[in-house]
Amino acid sequence: MGPRSSRRRGPVRSFFCAVTALLLALAALTGCGPADGAVTGVGTTGGTRVEGGTATMALPPAATPNWIFPIGAAGYLASYNSAVQNLLYPPLFTPEKKGAGLTMDSPRNLAEQPRYSDGNTTVTITLKKGYRWSDGKPVTSRDVKFWYDLIKNDKEEWAGYSPGLLPDNVKKFETLDDHTFRLRLDRAYNPAWFTGNQLYNFTPLPEHAWNPDGESPKKVFARLLQHAKQLSKFATDPLWKTVSGPWRIEKWTTSGQVSLVPNKQYGGPDKPHLDRVVLKPFTTADSEFNVLRAGGVDYGYIPPSVMAQSARFKKMGYRIDPWEGWAITYIVLNFNHPTAGPLLRQTYLRQALQHLIDQQTISDVVWHGSAEPTRGPIPAGQLDRVPFPYDPKKAEALLTAHGWQRTDGRLRCARPGTGPGQCGKDIPAGQPLRLELLSQSGSTETSNTMQEIKSAMDKAGITLDIRQQPLNTVLGTTVPCKKTEAVCSAWQLGFFGTQGSWYFPTVASGESLFATGAPSNMGNWSDPKADQLIKETEYSDAPTALRDYARYTAGQVPVLWTPNPAYQVSVIRNDLRGIDQNPTLSLAPQDWYFVKKGGAGR
Repeated sequence: MGPRSSRRRGPVRSFFCAVTALLLALAALTGCGPADGAVTGVGTTGGTRVEGGTATMALPPAATPNWIFPIGAAGYLASYNSAVQNLLYPPLFTPEKKGAGLTMDSPRNLAEQPRYSDGNTTVTITLKKGYRWSDGKPVTSRDVKFWYDLIKNDKEEWAGYSPGLLPDNVKKFETLDDHTFRLRLDRAYNPAWFTGNQLYNFTPLPEHAWNPDGESPKKVFARLLQHAKQLSKFATDPLWKTVSGPWRIEKWTTSGQVSLVPNKQYGGPDKPHLDRVVLKPFTTADSEFNVLRAGGVDYGYIPPSVMAQSARFKKMGYRIDPWEGWAITYIVLNFNHPTAGPLLRQTYLRQALQHLIDQQTISDVVWHGSAEPTRGPIPAGQLDRVPFPYDPKKAEALLTAHGWQRTDGRLRCARPGTGPGQCGKDIPAGQPLRLELLSQSGSTETSNTMQEIKSAMDKAGITLDIRQQPLNTVLGTTVPCKKTEAVCSAWQLGFFGTQGSWYFPTVASGESLFATGAPSNMGNWSDPKADQLIKETEYSDAPTALRDYARYTAGQVPVLWTPNPAYQVSVIRNDLRGIDQNPTLSLAPQDWYFVKKGGAGR
């Protein structure tokens, strides 16, 4: 799936006096920037670029990178994991922002643009020359074939697998030469969709280092998984030292701090300027905010609640830049839960619950304007309306019309059964309308959002119990499950969207998210019509295909749509340049560099 992560919290304290002097001292002591460059001495433009230095970036609160293997596994799909993986093992194609959407034509790509032929049933890809592994060996098409063989033979273990899609839709992988390979597809596909949503997975892996003895793909995959689960050895395991990206691991602690240094063998055009990049974890947003104010990070974030005081950071030599994502945000519904499942499988009930979420007010008041309502299964700008706006009266009417009545202020099923005006299948008489939500911790905005939703449901006679856990715990719990599996009883509703629940690849279609059996269909939702409309987005390049899918799925409410926040409100030192906040949350610190005021570079 796309990246999922957490965000920040923290009240403002009266601390800004004399911070500028402290910043200068810390810059010299910590090595966060050029020793002779004052934070306040350089504006947002100008200055002389210098080579070297260490840039420290704050990770989201309670978010710790814990997966290095560039083949994702369920429970390890947070955005910060894929961001680090892509710096070590970059994919062939990197999405970048273009206008209101994304493009796959990036100078960072390891391959030329794919060539489609035979009525869009054949794709030929040519790797760019000059890319090398850190041991000096060239990156070849055989390394791509190695990756493909791993996911083909172990697709059930790959969290990106969706039945009928990659690798099922590739009939044959042909290695033509060291830099060229060809895919024979099982049918014609929309080239924009196949490039943006299938080819973006293709990642060269070092066959010569990871499979020197020519073992079978299944045996190699099992061995790699064993290594990938040993977090304490990520920095020392020889397996992870052979990389093709611009960075290699210097340190990776079990607490989540990752230190990267340049890969001197990197053959791409964007070679690092910095000596080191540090990704620094924080248990809470309070601790991040305090360190940021003291100058301990060069690239951090502030909670939306202090947006009004951003001018103070600007005076201290920082710039404020909200990081907008190509994303949607929602509460997952577990349709297979033993007791909540029968409730959640009722379309009328999901629609009533959606009518009780005041997205606009939550966006404006709780998120201080740094979020906007999610309208459905694609980014908000691509849908023309909100299908179920906040309307408690409509919610009440829907529930009453389907057999729910208040008893002592709480809704209970008064008319069980499957006929008109009845509660629905497997809902017994007297069952209360009570649900439990597992939500990520660490964000005041998320906590307040959930309390606002809880309050609205309480007024409607619905009980919503909320449990908060760290993000990795929520991600590891809210996974697709069968009714008979123990994990299916562990959660009813889940939220992991403090920084957006789902980040799309280039085309915002639903094959990985809302198709039956899709890898990131965490709630096990299934709808034959939605499946067919999703297929149309894969096959047809007609603009109506995506719109029809989005409108229908939005109306079915497979999840509860909630405000979609900016990934973060970034606070960046003025003298740290080259930062491009990619909407897919990928990082490119090889393009970052420090500047100093006047003088010659060093």
